[in-house]
Amino acid sequence: MTPSEETAQETAEETAVARLASAPLPVGSTLMQLTVFGQVGTDGQETEEVVTLRTIAPRSESVAPPLARIHSACFTGDVLGSEKCDCGPQLSAALNAIVQSPNGVLVYMLRQEGRGIGLANKIRAYALQSAGHDTISANLALGFPAEGRNFRTAADCLRHLGISRVRLMTNNPEKVGQLTAEGIVVEDRVPLGGFRTPFNEAYLEVKDRLMGHLDALGTARPLTGLPLGVSPQGAP
Repeated sequence: MTPSEETAQETAEETAVARLASAPLPVGSTLMQLTVFGQVGTDGQETEEVVTLRTIAPRSESVAPPLARIHSACFTGDVLGSEKCDCGPQLSAALNAIVQSPNGVLVYMLRQEGRGIGLANKIRAYALQSAGHDTISANLALGFPAEGRNFRTAADCLRHLGISRVRLMTNNPEKVGQLTAEGIVVEDRVPLGGFRTPFNEAYLEVKDRLMGHLDALGTARPLTGLPLGVSPQGAP
């Protein structure tokens, strides 16, 4: 069963995500609305799961669906700027496009490090990769699936924000499939690939060849280290 099929069969008993806090926040010189979503336990304890960044007073969906990026947290790429993956440049390019858009939203998944296995396990997988494993076989050797993420919570957050249709920045058809299964209409897929370096070329090739991603490698781009903030393929 694919993750999309599993998402479609999620039981109604699962607790939907709750809006925990929200405030306007300048991103550069552009004022955006930042909202934290998560779960509230029976003891009142909050568990933060997602942060969204949304255009304030966005253009109506009837004019054009919001430009959206669902991005899984990646400490090594997003924070440290590691070129072992393409997460940092993808986030930077998507954020630039969203902030400049009249209707945009970033959905940042705080608890999906390492495609859902957590930071410590991701570093264990990196150690296996340094010994010859690829990104899939390393996860499997640790007892995890190649892809352990579920984007139902992302769909819940979009609904909280009043969003039912998106133009999704992704190379991953699984994200499109899971959002569609949750009732979010993906009207367009905006490519976000081509952030290729000598350190991540093999990783991106595995994503395209074995995980079904749509040109994460960016075959039209030369093999060069692309700086953070460059425009992704096809982004407005």
